[in-house]
Amino acid sequence: MGQIGRYRYVGPAELNDHGAAVVDVVAVDTTASLDGWLAQRDRKEVTEPFTFVVALDGTLRLAPRRSEHVVLAEGQDVLAAGEIRFAPTETGWRVVEVTNQSTGYCPDPDSWPAVTRALDRLGVPHPGTFTDKVIFRRCPTCGERNIVRDDDFTCALCDGRLPTRWNFPPG
Repeated sequence: MGQIGRYRYVGPAELNDHGAAVVDVVAVDTTASLDGWLAQRDRKEVTEPFTFVVALDGTLRLAPRRSEHVVLAEGQDVLAAGEIRFAPTETGWRVVEVTNQSTGYCPDPDSWPAVTRALDRLGVPHPGTFTDKVIFRRCPTCGERNIVRDDDFTCALCDGRLPTRWNFPPG
């Protein structure tokens, strides 16, 4: 499997409040911890994706959707970040959707190996890749974070040309 990189927080400084608490965070170190945490969610919440990060130690950390990735990561660099949705199986849970959607860390789709290692360690079946790959680029002209859609590498703020390779500062 490919080399795993680190991602530094690149979002708004005001969201990087190391003292902010996220309610209902779980560091998933066993299938029992995942089962227990998901069992506490209400039916509607389980149908939505959860916020996740893969911490530097390889641990999958989950929080309810709309939680800030940087708070979930306690202000630290991460190996991956995005959103993940689970569905029940006869023997536990499986991942049905997983993305690298995190405008705070702007991880490259190449962050997938960290996600797969975390899920494989837990024995949680998954799709084998991100089900939706988000392409992030920083505009070299104005510095704005951008999501590239339809292969249009144009900055949404200044119309500058975006690079074709991931270009955020490494962690």
